[in-house]
Amino acid sequence: MGPAIDGTDGTSTRPVHPLDGIRVLELANYIAGPYCGMVLADFGAEVIKIENPRGGDFSRLTSPFVDGESAGFMALNRNKKSVALDLKAPRGREIFLDLVRTADVLVENFRPGTMADLGLAYPILAEVNPRLIYSAATGFGQTGPYSQRAALDLIVQGMSGLMSITGEPGRPPVKVGVPVADLAAALFGASAILAALYVRDRTGEGQQIDISLFESAIALEAWETSGFFATGQVPERLGSAHRVSAPYQAFRTADGYITVGATTPRNWSAFCGAMGLQALENDQRFSVLSARRAHYQELAALIDEITTTLPSEHWYRLLEEAGVPCGVLNTIDQVVADEHVQARGFVVELPHSKVGTVRATGSPMRLSRTPVRLERAGPLLGEHTEEVLGALGLSGEEITELAHAEVLVAARAIPSRTPM
Repeated sequence: MGPAIDGTDGTSTRPVHPLDGIRVLELANYIAGPYCGMVLADFGAEVIKIENPRGGDFSRLTSPFVDGESAGFMALNRNKKSVALDLKAPRGREIFLDLVRTADVLVENFRPGTMADLGLAYPILAEVNPRLIYSAATGFGQTGPYSQRAALDLIVQGMSGLMSITGEPGRPPVKVGVPVADLAAALFGASAILAALYVRDRTGEGQQIDISLFESAIALEAWETSGFFATGQVPERLGSAHRVSAPYQAFRTADGYITVGATTPRNWSAFCGAMGLQALENDQRFSVLSARRAHYQELAALIDEITTTLPSEHWYRLLEEAGVPCGVLNTIDQVVADEHVQARGFVVELPHSKVGTVRATGSPMRLSRTPVRLERAGPLLGEHTEEVLGALGLSGEEITELAHAEVLVAARAIPSRTPM
């Protein structure tokens, strides 16, 4: 059980973090599973990442590297413990089942059937621990004609329709700039796990959760699918423009882009006044929102003629003073240096047992009474094997023997170098 805040009478009244006392076993690579595990770890759960002793999570091999450690891995696996254990070895499987007996949640993102091949399918684990919540994230789900297909985020973005509505009109489709299908599946998975924990509090029973990257991506298209169901019209690529509002898009400036959303009558009038475009308010092409959307390309061209004459900062300040929603289109280096991001403390420094200190973004989930935790960057392979398995009752001698037999890796933390 995690730490609790003491009441005035010395009794524990509530947890410090939302999921204190919850143990999660994570068997996952790359994005969907690890990001889900990261959310739970941020909430305070003890997330034990079970990795193959021969290399671990595949994302450990992805660049860029800091002191030989993958920057992406260290970010996606913060707050977690690493146990390197061969689940194909009989003793490794036995140890894993002992861990399952102590766990509340299991997160995996293998292809359907992989856990069954290991003799670790949900029915077996549920018999070992009926309270276990088992969440599996796969490309297409546990059932259906596509269930055995391999799926990467790019494949799912294409098949789900996301790429068909992303990009400029008349140009080739492009994927969303982040692995949005993976990330959506991770967040839906974390939400389902929290719901299942709530149900278990009332029933005492765990359950299985089936998360599909494909369905998660389609679920994000609520606006587009509802429009199609209503009208039969297939949504097309609009660049940065909106499907029902205008002006609502990015506009070029002398040194970059700004984004503007002047959609309400008040904001449209304020926008025209600030930009010197009062004549457009009485132009039948732009006088009402539906007309502006129908002629959004003509409107955008007129606005571009003005915004390209001066820098982004000028237009941002001007429209901000006029009360029109707007922003500067930032690059990543500008984002992390932004004064608001800095003031909110959203860029953090996490200790790492080898590389020292790692800069990372924080968590957007801000709870006033039970905050998230940001304690450490992603672990070394097998960094916590001795700690976790020792607590199960394995002796140091057996751990050493299993390490020699390559059933596990028990890495010791490397003294940190000078923080970055």
